[in-house]
Amino acid sequence: MRVLSRLFRRLFLEGLRDLHRADQLTFFGDLAELVDANAFTAWLAPFRKTDWVVYAKPPFGGPEAVLAYLSRYTHRVALSNARLISADADTVAFRWKDYRIKSGYRQRVMRLATPEFIRRFLIHVLPDGFHRIRHYGLLASSARKANITKIRALLCVQQPEQVAAPKPQTEIAPLTLREPCPCCGGPMRIIEIFRRGQKPMSRAPPREQAA
Repeated sequence: MRVLSRLFRRLFLEGLRDLHRADQLTFFGDLAELVDANAFTAWLAPFRKTDWVVYAKPPFGGPEAVLAYLSRYTHRVALSNARLISADADTVAFRWKDYRIKSGYRQRVMRLATPEFIRRFLIHVLPDGFHRIRHYGLLASSARKANITKIRALLCVQQPEQVAAPKPQTEIAPLTLREPCPCCGGPMRIIEIFRRGQKPMSRAPPREQAA
């Protein structure tokens, strides 16, 4: 990994140098002096002696398999309730998908001892202070607001106007049925909702008897 670390460091710094020579880097504020080639070279010098940490190993299924694996965890929990089949003090049974099967039915049932199930579930729980998806650079949570404000100022872009949220209505409109009244065609109002077999509290108005 030391060779890979030095290789990645060299390629990264050479890429920055090439971008600077092509005038594709822009500097603002305290870094404006880095426009000069000599100043930029002196600024990069300490990074050539810094140890870069690289941990990488080739995946068995290639980069596509890594992306497919990580995409299943970015917006999901370890196990949804729909996949649970049964659970008691001794055993937990749940469904899982065998991605090694390329076609056909891929659902399988796994049964684990309850302590082992809890151990595997807690592997997917992040420690305190960690986020499942973390933004870096300009959108980092610690300085996102200040960075966006500074970017808008440099680009001379006004901050978008905040649309005031509508005030909640004090009066609640009565519920109506979608089906119109079969007699007059007007919307029918809901006066009560009760379960099957439950005695309604409201009484229907008496029908008008024909003369």
